[in-house]
This record gives sequence, structure tokens and C-alpha cells, in this order.
Amino acid sequence: MGEKRAILVVGATGNVGREVVAGLLAVGAEVRALVRNPDRADLPDGATPYRGDLAEPHTVAEAAAGVDGVFLLWPFVNAERAPAVVDALAGPGRHVVYLSAMNVRDDQEPDRNGFWGEVERLIEGSGSTWTFLRAGGFAANTLEWADQIRATGEVRWVYGDAARSLVHERDIAAVAVRALTEPGHAGRKYVLTGPEPVTQAEQVRLIGEAVGRPVQWVEIPVEQVRQDLRDRWGDAGFLDGALAYWAGLVTEPEPVTRTVQEVTGVPARSFREWAIDHAADFAPLPVPVDGGRGVGQPEKGALR
Repeated sequence: MGEKRAILVVGATGNVGREVVAGLLAVGAEVRALVRNPDRADLPDGATPYRGDLAEPHTVAEAAAGVDGVFLLWPFVNAERAPAVVDALAGPGRHVVYLSAMNVRDDQEPDRNGFWGEVERLIEGSGSTWTFLRAGGFAANTLEWADQIRATGEVRWVYGDAARSLVHERDIAAVAVRALTEPGHAGRKYVLTGPEPVTQAEQVRLIGEAVGRPVQWVEIPVEQVRQDLRDRWGDAGFLDGALAYWAGLVTEPEPVTRTVQEVTGVPARSFREWAIDHAADFAPLPVPVDGGRGVGQPEKGALR
């Protein structure tokens, strides 16, 4: 890899960011992790926590001072704060690897690319070199079903026949680490998916298989989900777009790429493999023997 590179990881405690941190440490990079609370970050040994918040760009600039590269994911459903954050993170002599989305396309109007495309545009104009990871759906987002599965052995949701080529967070991270530490990735837009489309109902079955108990899919009315997500997300336009996208996947499954293998030399992990890796997250919680309140819940990724 040559001389040791200093990399700032934004979103270091999330499903993908944690794997990026681990991967960078494994290849000998100096890793800074942007976290809101360093005392509670629980980072891998060797990573240095830096207190910061994307809502306060000056804290981001302090954490990024002197780094060679940045891994960025955007946790909001709009790009209102993005100009100030990109200004703080990017600039000449720095390489930015941005976790974007598969639905960003260069041949469509910018307003149809959503906030992911807007952040891409800002990075392109920042003076940094860059790599965009246009990922499909995250397999880890199915952790949203964990509470239902543990409590009832079923998942109540919509569009069970929607087929998604969900990508394992470790595969996203593996590509990110290559792009941050090796030459040849500047200006590339990598579309990342899992190796095959799997319907949501089949995903639930595979989770049950990994856990060792039957798990059933129960289709519910779209309007019921719309109300639930409206309360949680607030952004009606983003919500309507997400529901329309999932509906379309019933007849037109998500595409599959071989980019993970092309970049890393290793085939993308299947959803079955992901479910086995995360079986403990879906297993029934042990009943406390002392009348206690039980254990904490696993982290849930934002729906994508």
C-alpha cells in the first residue's frame, strides 16, 4: 500500500462504516472515526474516535484536518446540509469515497437522482478526487424486521414478491477500502449489488432457516405501511418514491452486477450468507431469570 494513509470514516459505528473501519485497519491505514460520543463508540482497537456531527460542519472539518481520504455516507433524506459538510470534508489532494445509491443515473435529470445525486454533484465540484459506490439495497436493512421475527415468528410488510439484489455490508466495505487505499479508482462509479435477486418473502424464509425456526411472510395493506413510515420519516416525497420503487420490483427485479468481484477478486456474498452471519440478531431473546429488563436491541439500518 505504500506509506500509511490517514482516513476519516463518517458513519463509523453503522453497519457499513464499522466494516470499513475494520478493513482499513487490516491493511494498515491510520483510521479516524467521526462519532457523536467517543465514550460510547465501541470502535475496533486501533481506530481513533473524533467527536463530530454532520449537523455541525466545523466539527467535521476539525476531524478531517490532515487526512488523505474520507469515507462518507449521508444519513439524511435530503441534501440541505450537504454543501457545508462537503466543503468541510473535501478539497484538493484528498480522495472521497461516497456511499451513494444504485438509482442515481447519469442519463436522467438531476432532480430525479434525489439527495444521493446531489451529494455526488457537490463532491464532483469540490476539487477532490472521488469514487462513488452506487449501492443497491443493504441486506442489513432487513434488521428492521428483527423485533417482529423474535416476538412472533413472522414479518408483516408489503410487496413480498419484490425481488432485491441486496448487498452485504462487508462487500460494500471491501470495495470502499480498495478505493481508499489503492490507485486506479478515482473517477469511478461502482454499482454494487448482491449476486442474485431474492424476493422479500424468500429473504424472510432464509432468515428463519439461519435462525433455526420457521418465519412467515404476512402481506399487509400498503396504506398501513404508508402511515407507519410517514410518522417515522416525515418526508412524504421520499416515502412515496420508496413505496413506488418497491412496488415496481414485483415485476422488474433489481439488476445484478459483478462489480464486487471485479474490484476485490472475491464474489459478492449471498443473502443466505448474510442471514447466517446475522442469525443472532434475529434469534429469540433469552428470558431473564432475575426479572430484569433483558438485553438491548441490535442496531437497525435506515430503510433503503
